[in-house]
Amino acid sequence: MSEKKFASQADLEEKKVSFDKLSDNAYAYTAEGDPNTGIVIGDDAVMVIDTQATPVMAQDVIRRIREVTDKPIKYVVMSHYHAVRVLGATAYQPEHIIASKDTYDLICERGEADMKSEIERFPRLFRSVESVPGLTWPTMAFTGEMTLWLGKLEVKIMQVGRGHTKGDTIVWLPQQKILFSGDLVEYGATPYAGDAYFKDWPKTLDALEALKPEKLVPGRGAALTTPAMVKEGIDGTRAFVSELYQAVQKAATEGKDLNSAYKQTMDTLRPKYGQWVIFDHCMPFDVTRAYDEATQYADPRIWTAQRDKEMWHALES
Repeated sequence: MSEKKFASQADLEEKKVSFDKLSDNAYAYTAEGDPNTGIVIGDDAVMVIDTQATPVMAQDVIRRIREVTDKPIKYVVMSHYHAVRVLGATAYQPEHIIASKDTYDLICERGEADMKSEIERFPRLFRSVESVPGLTWPTMAFTGEMTLWLGKLEVKIMQVGRGHTKGDTIVWLPQQKILFSGDLVEYGATPYAGDAYFKDWPKTLDALEALKPEKLVPGRGAALTTPAMVKEGIDGTRAFVSELYQAVQKAATEGKDLNSAYKQTMDTLRPKYGQWVIFDHCMPFDVTRAYDEATQYADPRIWTAQRDKEMWHALES
């Protein structure tokens, strides 16, 4: 019997990149549901939020930054620890790499395992993976909130709650009401929730909403450029996370095993969310984590390449 491959291993189609100007200080690098990068241009320096997956892939971000400014790229912010977000960091040669203390702890605990499992799941997203020198380590770790002034531009780097991971970090430009949410918000793309806190995530989205952002760069999907689009992005993510967890919780309460809970949840969610990018790839991980949280594991278990394969084989058989 041939080995069952991840849905994403057959995903070979290159995506079209957009580089959208949100203000004189803020840009969004997006690619049709592939991981996004945010750019903040201050008076004297540039900040990059999430780096792309490899230094070679990051070069395309740098090229676009250089079309609009020659200021030095001094700061990289990690919205969380996932390899696809952070392994391109060295390309920017930043003075500082900023992460939450929770993200730093997760890199210590599971960064190596996560890097191996992600590269195997999603080969296309790690183009020129040989250019990755190893894990990306923060040079500065904060708890709660920190403020940077890029000249006169105020940049708040904040943890407002757990959701996609326990270390989720947002970047907020209060003067312009522009938010970089990382994977706490997705738009037309399926949230990956293999390391999530399902019970916390909706409350964390409420906290984002309370900031009243007028523009928002999600983790995946197009930049949200009006308050109505921002609302749609936050509401859509909240609905997906809540409905998935309710469906899995119901199955667990009925005494169903993981395989049955997965099939039941797929049937429930596919009509509404099946057309979202990477739905078939994310759902086994999402349901497995939701089942864990609904039954016996308050915190996400570490994904290893081996655990990935076992789970995929069990659920997709």
